[in-house]
Amino acid sequence: MADPRVRQRIARIAAQMMYERAESEYFNAKRKAARQAGFDSRYHPKDLPTNAEIRDEIQFLACLHEGEARWDNLRNMRVEAYHLMRALAGFHPALIGSTWTGHIRKGSDIDIHVFAQSHSAVTMVLDDLGHRYTVEHKRIVKHNEQRVFTHVHLATKFPIELTVYGDEKIGYVFKSSITGRAIERATLPQLEQLLVAEYPGIDLAEKEDAREPGIDPYDLYKLLLDPLERVQQNSRWHPEGDALYHSLQVFERAREARPWDEEFLLAALLHDVGKGIDPHDHVTAALEALEGSITDRTAFLIEHHMVAREYRNRTLGHRAAKRLEESEDLEDVLLLSECDDAGRVCGAEVPTVVEALAFIRGLNPDDA
Repeated sequence: MADPRVRQRIARIAAQMMYERAESEYFNAKRKAARQAGFDSRYHPKDLPTNAEIRDEIQFLACLHEGEARWDNLRNMRVEAYHLMRALAGFHPALIGSTWTGHIRKGSDIDIHVFAQSHSAVTMVLDDLGHRYTVEHKRIVKHNEQRVFTHVHLATKFPIELTVYGDEKIGYVFKSSITGRAIERATLPQLEQLLVAEYPGIDLAEKEDAREPGIDPYDLYKLLLDPLERVQQNSRWHPEGDALYHSLQVFERAREARPWDEEFLLAALLHDVGKGIDPHDHVTAALEALEGSITDRTAFLIEHHMVAREYRNRTLGHRAAKRLEESEDLEDVLLLSECDDAGRVCGAEVPTVVEALAFIRGLNPDDA
């Protein structure tokens, strides 16, 4: 299968998968594309397109579908990266990935490497700046060796992923999964030089002052919901599968019951977001992550949705039951618990995260 036309066909199919976010890994996209092109195992790995060839096809699709808006986004993403790198200058930040190389497409994030003795040193700075974020520890086993990578995900207009490495990695040469060569990266001075050269007349200080304080809470909600797709649950209690699928089912049941109630719908959609942070105490983790972005009523519903199940099953202690009965939101939290139980159906149709959030946001004209 050395025909270059076949190779290009596979590259285009793989690029379409990755552009549409149906596949995120080049290797898997190649294999699936080869099968779609009619080749099961009748090919040599060297006959498949390279990651760089697929990336070029993705860029063609991005230009075709996104037009001039793509270049505006690239400029804004680079400026956003510049501001954050200035704030994190003490951690030797380096911009990598598509925001630096220019190979962005719809949904691309901003990838930055930072170097510190611990991720908490970085998050302390983010706390001072008022950023919302989540911390993910990803374990990868390679050659019988386990490595832990720490990622800090920021909820901003453009999603940002900080990868935290130890100080000893400051001079390390990272390899690109696309080209196999040293990864393309930019220090803060290099990024500033590019911005001044690429965008004549740009006033970085003015841009920094003009930024709106805080973040859109709906960006935070999406940031917390997306990781739930990777949280697999005990099949005894959750035969439906991952925590995101469950959460979207609960939202649907809640929408059927209270389609006008923004606070109730948010509680239904977000009740399990803590499972992507601390599965051992997901309620507390959710409340801490959502603090300041939800109302007291939504927080109450999330905090007591597990207690409400015990109340309904008559296994809740007398004093706790009495306290729950004294709440004016007793009826609502019991209904949320019922929706939680109902959202465990295999194969149920659910909206996407974006669709669910758009529906809730549309209930409040001030948020739309």
